[in-house]
Amino acid sequence: MTGMTRRVFLRSARAATGVSAFGILTRRGDAAEFTWRYANNMVPTHSMNVYLEQAAEGIRRESGGRMEIQIFPNNQLGGDTDMLSQLRTGVIQVFNLSGLILATIVPVASISGIGFAFKDYDQVWSAMDGSLGAYLRSAIEKSGLFAFDKMWDNGYRQVTSSTHPINTPEDLKGFKIRVPVSPLWTSMFRRFGATPMTINFSEVYNALKTKFVDGQENPLSLIEANKFYEVQKYVSITNHMWDGFWTLANGRAWAALPSVLQDIVATNINEAALKERQDIRKLNESLRDNLAQKGMVFNATDPEKFRGALRAGGFYTEWKEKYGPEAWAVFEKQVGALA
Repeated sequence: MTGMTRRVFLRSARAATGVSAFGILTRRGDAAEFTWRYANNMVPTHSMNVYLEQAAEGIRRESGGRMEIQIFPNNQLGGDTDMLSQLRTGVIQVFNLSGLILATIVPVASISGIGFAFKDYDQVWSAMDGSLGAYLRSAIEKSGLFAFDKMWDNGYRQVTSSTHPINTPEDLKGFKIRVPVSPLWTSMFRRFGATPMTINFSEVYNALKTKFVDGQENPLSLIEANKFYEVQKYVSITNHMWDGFWTLANGRAWAALPSVLQDIVATNINEAALKERQDIRKLNESLRDNLAQKGMVFNATDPEKFRGALRAGGFYTEWKEKYGPEAWAVFEKQVGALA
């Protein structure tokens, strides 16, 4: 881990601030000594929130009632950008966020989303639980946030289309595809000759229905949950990006938490993340049959063809320069040579 260690970070933050200086709600008359607000953007029935509720109960029980975690799912406290701002000021104490969005304040955090980099889940978790994850946590801590050890899974992303299956990079030429507001997404799809269009997720269904765009890309779990099968016919298993969620705590709030409570909170939340990973992997594997029964047509792809097109188009070289040689070296040590 580069920079100051997690122990030094916590000690420094604790020395620089007082317990009452941030959004820990220490409330008189309540059994809990510490009450934290934990926000995310997933629906209450998502595995993330199922296991978070279990973790919150475990934290309350193991802390003897000293620590209470209140879960706020489904963007109840605002959109991702709003909740990230609230986390930084301490209004929210914990928040689950994709590294691709966290990159707005920690640019290197999006490196885990580089297109066609991770070959399989074993490689993903080896990297994110290993040296790459440690490197990114160090960068995150420098922004005033504390990153938990274990990330949550959002799954590999696949391309859907209403016009034709995407078998090769050439099939993306002129293809109007909805992407999130992220330079990494737009850069990648432009290298394939596609026309990436940034549209808020809440508007994607209508954009597909009205043929404003030809397709979109998301994990199968979100394709099914948002009923994209009603307005899309083809699902191309591209696995073009892996996406996961960091568990982030306000750094000052975390530093003010007694070490015994830090251990209880971290242990329960990290264990919940590991359980969610198993669920999401099984869910995305089972959804293929479910979506096929709803009329979607699946096709497999050769990732090396897409990887080769990105390499030839200078995509990896471009992002190596943006992230810097140190970060890229840590990344390629996990995924192999790309640029």
